[in-house]
Amino acid sequence: MKRIEWLLARKEETVLNVFRLKTMVRENDSLAVLIYGSPDPDAVASAMALREILNQTKPLAKCIFVATEPVVRHQNVEFIREMKVEIRMLDKVDLREYRLIAVVDAQPTFFGETLGGLKPQIVIDHHPCKTVWHAPLADVRPDYGALSTIMTEYLLAARVKIPKRLYTALLYGIRSDTLNFERDASLEDIGAYYLNFMRANRQLIRRIELNQIPDRFLKYFDHAYHYKRRHRDRIVCYLGAVESADACVQVADFFLRVINVFYVIIAGVVKERLIIIFRGDGYRQDCGSIAMKAFGHIGSAGGRRSAARVEIPVEALKTALGNDLSQESVDHFLVQHLRREKVPVARKIGKG
Repeated sequence: MKRIEWLLARKEETVLNVFRLKTMVRENDSLAVLIYGSPDPDAVASAMALREILNQTKPLAKCIFVATEPVVRHQNVEFIREMKVEIRMLDKVDLREYRLIAVVDAQPTFFGETLGGLKPQIVIDHHPCKTVWHAPLADVRPDYGALSTIMTEYLLAARVKIPKRLYTALLYGIRSDTLNFERDASLEDIGAYYLNFMRANRQLIRRIELNQIPDRFLKYFDHAYHYKRRHRDRIVCYLGAVESADACVQVADFFLRVINVFYVIIAGVVKERLIIIFRGDGYRQDCGSIAMKAFGHIGSAGGRRSAARVEIPVEALKTALGNDLSQESVDHFLVQHLRREKVPVARKIGKG
């Protein structure tokens, strides 16, 4: 265990960034930690870790966690409640009241114009960086499976006391973002997982993981069962209007477990956007590459080999389909674009 701690804490990049981080905080400072989209365990655990480092360096006068979308998935709601974390919505917070602004598990460009010209001083992420931006402390490592792994390194390099609740959060962050290592992961992810595993409240995580699917989501599974299009090892389905992108994620994850299905595309309309979720085994197909190839010219697309996401404005979809958003029309739209051969230049998107 001590050797794992030593290996995780000695990375030069981490040590330098922790030193820079500690020099940024002042006495009685204020911190706002921004999360893009609906907060997931990896983002929340990372925000908790950042707060812990700064608070033990020089106690913060105030700290707030802020997200652009409310928590939707039941597991995440329960996790956040057990971690005793409060998350506010971005449109309800005046970020100018906070001297330090940090972005975790995302990058400034993900937020578009919602930050109102404010520039975060701290950005820590593990998603690919596809557009140019600047922050005094910028640490982006796309080779890591979970940001919680990077934050575990930060905590160890900072030599702060890590509460059991934070070990639990970091463990769950790594588990959820790597899908228990079914997605891409690094040697550092494995080391951080083992370290947190030995010190976390694993019984609590087990209880949270057993509560996965809200009863109201069953209608989406029923719809997908009756309207799915299967071609060899691939399933494609349009769910119509859904209450959140998480409905598409839940259905996609489920169908990926069907025998001889290695690649799933599930779409649904959330407010004014068509959300397309890609899930794959990470072996036969590269979801991120396919998403950009098929839809990058019409919307935002990106992701990894095993998971990707596309967002298309509904108005653009209506234009492409002549205002016909029927099941057959959208299904045909998805299938036809998945057959595209030319790879266009794609724009950036947040988490897949």
